[in-house]
Amino acid sequence: MHSPAGSTVVVDGRTFERVPIRTPVLKPGDDIAAAILAHAGPQLRPGDTVVLSESAVAIMQGRARDWRTIHPTPLARWLARRVRQTSYGTGLRSPYAMQYAIELSGLPRILLALPAHVAGKILGQRGWFYLVAGLNARMMDAEHTMGVAEFYDCCIPAPADPPGTVRALKAATGHDVAICDINDIAPAWCVASTLPKERVRLLERSFDDNPLGQTDEQTPLGIWREIAAG
Repeated sequence: MHSPAGSTVVVDGRTFERVPIRTPVLKPGDDIAAAILAHAGPQLRPGDTVVLSESAVAIMQGRARDWRTIHPTPLARWLARRVRQTSYGTGLRSPYAMQYAIELSGLPRILLALPAHVAGKILGQRGWFYLVAGLNARMMDAEHTMGVAEFYDCCIPAPADPPGTVRALKAATGHDVAICDINDIAPAWCVASTLPKERVRLLERSFDDNPLGQTDEQTPLGIWREIAAG
């Protein structure tokens, strides 16, 4: 359930407003800065931070790929069968998503991630596979999991160059920008931002309740602002 527009949250005694911004369906080739200014611009105030869904950024960058154009190799199918099933999505359990991750990350990196996974398992640690395989493997959304109908048949990886993207968007819009992975299950995670480190954690905790939603709300961007006492 997504929070009402303009909802507030208190983090460490400080009050923040989260304003979901509804947009048309954002598509490959759309200019990200132009989309921010067109849809969020009228509500932006000095000091605001623009929060972008990582999937929306990847889509506008042209990285969403129809599963029917992906042809899993035997290795991709073998690896996909060995991905641990979780409650929060298919991810690399899809051989199509796995194949796309291999193509983006490079086969050597994926192969290096296998012994890292084994070492982590021996030591009782999780996530070492994704630590080595990189963002495109960690953030890959499988086909038939996207809430927006136009991209339901797509595998969607991480955005390209998140740090460079947020820097360019800040220069173009004049506002701090954060690309975030926000959902109904896991804590919010800021993939990249132009904010100081101490404010990144405040932003993440401000979005743990997923005020932007993740199905058909069509609110792939939002505004985060601190409300001064009084």
